[in-house]
Amino acid sequence: MEFSLSTEQQMLIESARAFAEQELYPYEDEVESSDEVRPELAQQIRDRAIEKGFYAVNMPESLGGGGLDCVSLSLVERELGRANFALQYLVGRPSNILQACQGEQRERYLFPCIRGEKTDCLAMTEPGAGSDLRSMQCRADKDGSDYLINGTKHFISHADLADFVILFAATGEEDSSRGPRKLISAFLVDKGTPGFSVRRGYHSVSHRGYHNCILDFDNCRVPASQMLGEEHQGFNVANDWLGATRLQVAAMCLGRAHRALEHAVDWAAERKQFGQFIGRFQGVGFKLAEMKLRLEAAELLTLKAAWKTDEGSATDTDYAMAKLFTTETLAFIADEAIQIHGGMGLMSDLPLERIWRDARVERIWEGTSEIQRHIISRDMLRPRWT
Repeated sequence: MEFSLSTEQQMLIESARAFAEQELYPYEDEVESSDEVRPELAQQIRDRAIEKGFYAVNMPESLGGGGLDCVSLSLVERELGRANFALQYLVGRPSNILQACQGEQRERYLFPCIRGEKTDCLAMTEPGAGSDLRSMQCRADKDGSDYLINGTKHFISHADLADFVILFAATGEEDSSRGPRKLISAFLVDKGTPGFSVRRGYHSVSHRGYHNCILDFDNCRVPASQMLGEEHQGFNVANDWLGATRLQVAAMCLGRAHRALEHAVDWAAERKQFGQFIGRFQGVGFKLAEMKLRLEAAELLTLKAAWKTDEGSATDTDYAMAKLFTTETLAFIADEAIQIHGGMGLMSDLPLERIWRDARVERIWEGTSEIQRHIISRDMLRPRWT
């Protein structure tokens, strides 16, 4: 593995960090206090992202995207991840799963998302089916050349802003060694389709301005032409997306961890107590050393997973280790940064209390820490049991 970055990657990092600092940071306090992103501000950020070439950088160049390799993309995600989540999300990175679109689906969904004309969201989670996706109750039953969808999804991120949803629903059942198992299919469902409604979800302590929603389907009729991929093959469609998303979470967490550590170092170097800079006390200096150590390890795990993705050798374990260790490292660094600042760390004058709050959800969404540990241990033990 080559650890050095190319000149182009260094320039990309500098450009992405400048974009975050100049286009996103100035509006963080506004979003934190209002829990909203004004529509005109959202459009401003999208327009600037398109102008600067940061929109849809995760999509292949052949489709009109930025065509970044996975290592370069992870570096961009890291820099954008420094900012308030609702703001950096507007620098659109459409779901990779949309590359499964075929024929007319590409003109209707994929290309408009790449151009910044439409926004997607993904709906898997249900009130009774979180980590256990096979237990989902939302169904899509064949009715002639259409499907009738019934059920509820919740914790669906940014569904209030999305133009359509990539929906996963049960379309059948098969026997397995553990009993009946549901077969899952994916659908593209436009907002405004009769029988499909979106309502604001729960108030969250994390990521103000970036909302979760509840989706209700009541005999929502969707043409078979809006199925994404093959019938009953929804998990095959989702597999590539899940790995990419877990890596994205890891990379964005790195950005916030770097920002928190930088604040802690500045404070330790400038704050005086008992006649000397507090960084001279071992109690503070050792904290900084541990924060730096864990962040370097998290960065290596994340970039290794990205590099292996580019090489075509990444595994579920690579993504799980990156996501698990980086999200837990962010939580540790955010907490220690606040401890070093004392009471000031909890004040909204600094971004630390926001980073601390926002860090909590990262160990839950896109696969809990427990699920990541299960993936890692399963892959270690499976060869012994087969």
